[in-house]
Amino acid sequence: MIKGFRSLIRVICLLHNAKLDKIRDISTISVPPGALRLNNSASGQVDIAGTLLPINYYTLLFMLKENLIQIYAKSFRDNWDLPAVTDYASGETLCYGDLARRIARTHLFFKECCIKPGDKIALTGKNTVSWVVVYIATVTYGAVIVPILQDFNAGDAQHIINHSDSQMLFVSDSIWENLEFEKMTKIRVAMSLDDAKVLAEHPDNSHRAIKALAQLPKKFDKLYPRGYTPECVSYIKMPKDSLAEINYTSGTTGFSKGVMLTQNNLCGNVVFGIRSRLHYKGSRCLSFLPLAHAYGCAFDMLVPLATGTHITLFGKLPSPKALLKALNEVRPNLILCVPLILEKIYRNQIVPVISTPAMRRMVNMPVLNRVVFSRIRNKLTEAFGGSFEEVIVGGAPLNPEVEAFLHKIKFPFTVGYGMTECGPLISYTPWRKFIPGSAGRTLPGLMHTKVLSEDETSIPGEICVRGENVMKGYYKNKKSTDEVLDADGWLHTGDMGTVSPDGTIFIKGRYKTMILSSNGQNIYPEEIEAKLNNMPFVAESLVVERGKRLIALVYPDYEAMDRQGVTSDMLPEIMDKITGELNKLVAPYEKIDRIQLIANEFEKTPKKSIKRYLYNA
Repeated sequence: MIKGFRSLIRVICLLHNAKLDKIRDISTISVPPGALRLNNSASGQVDIAGTLLPINYYTLLFMLKENLIQIYAKSFRDNWDLPAVTDYASGETLCYGDLARRIARTHLFFKECCIKPGDKIALTGKNTVSWVVVYIATVTYGAVIVPILQDFNAGDAQHIINHSDSQMLFVSDSIWENLEFEKMTKIRVAMSLDDAKVLAEHPDNSHRAIKALAQLPKKFDKLYPRGYTPECVSYIKMPKDSLAEINYTSGTTGFSKGVMLTQNNLCGNVVFGIRSRLHYKGSRCLSFLPLAHAYGCAFDMLVPLATGTHITLFGKLPSPKALLKALNEVRPNLILCVPLILEKIYRNQIVPVISTPAMRRMVNMPVLNRVVFSRIRNKLTEAFGGSFEEVIVGGAPLNPEVEAFLHKIKFPFTVGYGMTECGPLISYTPWRKFIPGSAGRTLPGLMHTKVLSEDETSIPGEICVRGENVMKGYYKNKKSTDEVLDADGWLHTGDMGTVSPDGTIFIKGRYKTMILSSNGQNIYPEEIEAKLNNMPFVAESLVVERGKRLIALVYPDYEAMDRQGVTSDMLPEIMDKITGELNKLVAPYEKIDRIQLIANEFEKTPKKSIKRYLYNA
């Protein structure tokens, strides 16, 4: 083992026949192919030319060369005349040149309002062109964006705005109606995302924002007398470890935490998307996930805008009918979705077809089943627009039955794994190499995985990750940061699972939801719930422990009941039968004692995860 940073540099210099005193910027050092091998095990070491070194040295030396802000400067210049963003509802389209001009005007507005790099700017509203402009303008100015899901209630949104120390707020008018400006004590000015007007301004701001808006056209023309051209695109150079975003989780534990994502964290996700050609110049995407969510933000906005992709923003809540219409009109080349969309299509459109007696016979016949599966696959592909390379499922686990069926018919889908704390991506595998039941392969060269167990390939333990995408910590919350980020930089995800030698992750469930049975067996409620949710007339479920017994809380599928003429007084008998069927599918220690019906849907976070803590008592 080589000790000391200078010794490490000497090793790299030897690899290049370089002189130590000639090196001024370690970011310029590269390693010849084959000289570098990553060790993905818990030892946390890297093999450089046969010499083992601590991986924190590797991270320091071989962090991303790319700079997030400069990626966008180059993309805007290179794709100037290509369409960048379209609002699906209004048809408004900005090409990359238009987008760059609006960003430049926003930068000038920030400057006139005395916003400095590092200042926080809050942003909340539905997906719109203005939302995209404000986000990208903030990041490329060197300020810190604080995106807030529009589903947060007014009290929580105000708490986030205050906790984040935001000085400026961009907000949709419909959300603004429920906010109280006087309670957001650090906000100097609130701006409308709908019409770019000043909604409110702090008295101490001396009407600076109103004056800046009035003078903006004249000052912009004076600053760029020959017009704003590709050559004018020039952005600030920020340190790669500087803060770029604070994204507040809406976790199931009852309170939000501000995830601090650096320029390099976001860049890691963007660079992976570019290298993997998830998006590419001239490709199309339909953005229907909330851009304030890390998943949608990274791969429906940040990566597309870095590559010259045309984004169409589907700004409203996506009902299946409206969404399928938009997919057929836009014909995206890549689709991001949450499991609920595929699960609804499977349950409501596919299951009724394949459950008929005639179809069941055909599915069980070796030759005919290929014909049936091919037709289902083709119809499903056309329903999603017909031009996509793959559907990437993320944000929550995909139901195993749905996953198995889609894999059987060779539908082009894959499942990724991530979390807000990694901005979000941890693992991904292209659909042709995807292993059903997995959550994809740990991002090669960017992220590293270990499992805290005696045998990480077969015995589940807590999944820990480290690498380019891992957050800086939780904003103004050292206690929570220390609970998940250890001294060696490993992020403890709270997810239980295993990892294969090549870094493919298999998730069992959440550490905090795991139940220890009386005979010492680990029970993962999510696995039982996945089976139960496939049963007739079950919309959603939650398995909890009550007095050493497992109880399944079930919210009935009232739509299915109406379709089949099932009344409420018939449900208890149906649920008794479902209990028996479920217990045949699970291990003896996973059997549930009974099903308890609940009258209302489970209370959820703004990111649509069930607030489990409310039901564990």
